[in-house]
Amino acid sequence: MTTFIDQVLSFDGLAWLIITVIFAGIVRGFSGFGTALIFMPIAASVTSPVWAIIIMMSFDIFGPLALLPRAWRDGEPAEVSLLVVGAIIGLPIGVYFLTQIDPILFRWIVSVLSLIMLILLASGWRYKNPLNKMMLMVIGSMGGFMSGIAGISGPPVILTYMSGLKPASIIRGNTMLYLFFVDLLMFIVFLIKGLLVLTPLIIGLFLAIPYTLGGLIGQKIFNPNKETLYRRIAYVLIALSALMGLPIWS
Repeated sequence: MTTFIDQVLSFDGLAWLIITVIFAGIVRGFSGFGTALIFMPIAASVTSPVWAIIIMMSFDIFGPLALLPRAWRDGEPAEVSLLVVGAIIGLPIGVYFLTQIDPILFRWIVSVLSLIMLILLASGWRYKNPLNKMMLMVIGSMGGFMSGIAGISGPPVILTYMSGLKPASIIRGNTMLYLFFVDLLMFIVFLIKGLLVLTPLIIGLFLAIPYTLGGLIGQKIFNPNKETLYRRIAYVLIALSALMGLPIWS
């Protein structure tokens, strides 16, 4: 056990990851999303694609546990279940492509996807049509694929919800539940494919502590009446992380 603790403490870039997960936790706590969009660009700059996803998957499973009861009350579990069914289809396909991808290309994909997501959200685009069962499963499948290949499962789901007309509390609850269950699915897929490595899992568990603290702070300050302010803060943090994660700085 001491050996693993030493490996965690000696991990190059650990300080950056701690700072990043605190901000990611705060954003996740008050918005229900943003963890991968903030964390993955930075993580991809200090470790391999598979390790980056394992680290995030580890802290993102245990970190939000304290936030789930409120998310369950505020959200729509039945609707989220359709998104998760879709993710079951798309995620294994994404993981296959992840194992074939070059690390530099991975960093480009993560940062560019984060920036595209940011631009679409900030543009004020709105989706006003009703979401039927098939559409929810398709959206969930797209999120699952993106989670498998880049560790970012949220964009299709978040963009759909945040461009719609649902209240902020429901959006926050639904996205938080969806992202949690996708992390569980990712863990199962990685385990089946033999991709799980103990060291990044331990690093992720260590990061779950500052991530949980950040999440509780974010949940404490969450106020549906200040939705615009929260979105702007999330946009700024996502932009900074995506830009810092670009390979051009290496």
